Amino acid sequence: MNKVLQFFNHTFIDLGKQFRLSYLPPLMIYIAAGVSGLTGIVGMFFIKDYLNLSAAFLAGLGFWAGIPWVLKMPLGHLVDLIWRQKNYLVFLGAGLIAVSLAVMYGLIMHTKAMAEILSVETWFVISVLLSPVGYVIQDVVADAMTVEAVPTVNHEGQAYSKEETKLMHTTMQTLGRFAIIGGTVLVAVANIIIFSNTEGLNESEKVSLYGSVYLWALVIPFVSVLGVFLSFYLKLSNRVEAEETKINWWILGGSFVFVVFTISIGSFRVPFAQEIVFLGSMGIVLFLMMKLIKELPNDLRFTIVGTAIIVFVFRAMPGPGPGLSWFEIDVLKFDEQFFSKLSLIASVLTLTGILVFRSFMANSSIARIVVILSIAGSVLFLPSVGMYYGLHEWTASVTNNIVDARFIAIVNTALESPLGQVAMIPMLAWIAKNAPAHLKATFFAVFASFTNLALSANALGTKYLNEIFIITREVKDKITGQIQSMADYSELGMLLIVVTLLTLIIPIITVWFIQKSRFHTKE
Repeated sequence: MNKVLQFFNHTFIDLGKQFRLSYLPPLMIYIAAGVSGLTGIVGMFFIKDYLNLSAAFLAGLGFWAGIPWVLKMPLGHLVDLIWRQKNYLVFLGAGLIAVSLAVMYGLIMHTKAMAEILSVETWFVISVLLSPVGYVIQDVVADAMTVEAVPTVNHEGQAYSKEETKLMHTTMQTLGRFAIIGGTVLVAVANIIIFSNTEGLNESEKVSLYGSVYLWALVIPFVSVLGVFLSFYLKLSNRVEAEETKINWWILGGSFVFVVFTISIGSFRVPFAQEIVFLGSMGIVLFLMMKLIKELPNDLRFTIVGTAIIVFVFRAMPGPGPGLSWFEIDVLKFDEQFFSKLSLIASVLTLTGILVFRSFMANSSIARIVVILSIAGSVLFLPSVGMYYGLHEWTASVTNNIVDARFIAIVNTALESPLGQVAMIPMLAWIAKNAPAHLKATFFAVFASFTNLALSANALGTKYLNEIFIITREVKDKITGQIQSMADYSELGMLLIVVTLLTLIIPIITVWFIQKSRFHTKE
């Protein structure tokens, strides 16, 4: 009993004790990021039913939507340069998010009028690309705030030890993930309520409901703006003089080249544009990382490179793409409310997992965490593979329909939920811990850009797999009701198997090679 109480105290009570008022402003912005999922389920069903876009195209669009996150480089340095005015960038991000939501509302509720200006698919692409730009602008400010929020000296003016500093950074990043996932919990509850009585709705009533969700989503930019006002208040009551940052022309110049390069390649529809942008982006980010690494002690340089490679490969593993969700909707008959319930289960258990695994994250190296999560992730992907081949039909027949597709999905979601955030927190704490004091936002932005490029690699890999294994679903024209494509899930099974094997094998091999080289890491 005493051990249980000690665990509860260390896991939950101690986290509350370590909370500081200075953590609140970035946490508000993170909460807004969590609430951004309010439109996720609506968007998934709208895309599936009314947008005639292939799984490969949607995966490729995911690549372009991920590229703005690499813009954290110039934005991060900009935040360092205009530290006193950085909060105003949150207003800009909020405006872009609001425009993105308004476009989707118009697309759903006034499709014909919107289609007379641009095609429905073009409007959708515009909305998809505007949204991440808004979020990345807000996120880069919040990331920098998390570094500043952690004190370097105690009340007596004595410097904290490395262990204490690492624990505080881990706590700050834990609270950040907690805020994001907390936002998803609120969203999941809201979606369950919203979609509680959709079975009796006709198509026009359901579309109207979809549109209203995008209107309610305008609370997202409002929450982040509230964080700005809270920051203004705390700044007035507790002024902290930030160290002056000098302009780093390598950062600005390299970032300017990156932006021009990306926009030019994307706008002119150059063949293999995504691959060219990815390789060019990687080259620029690596160049900037080399410049920043010189700011660090010699003994840290090789370790940081090794850690960065491990994290990159782990996050770069491809996924199955939207075809799995389409299969779950069409074949397994998962509806909006059930997806909302899965989201709620995932969010609540992710919050619990973050707290329960807090000590594990603080005391384990990233290499160890990646190996464990790669094994767990591949194992937990097996139920999806099994259900494609009829596992749920067999389990339902031997359990009197208790262990059916929905039961398996709920259990699998419960087990899988915490894994993604458990991997994120030590990575963010590692970046924050190693950031030079005078380049807080810049260091965070450049290294986060490198790890975010892994998500672009993930999108490219997902696109390639969906070009090899073709998956289609039935799509109707929203205006005419004419069927534009038919459903075909015959190649989904092999796609799921390939994704499972890649998730297991590649990260573990990478960790083995890194740990055998001079880049080995204990971070």
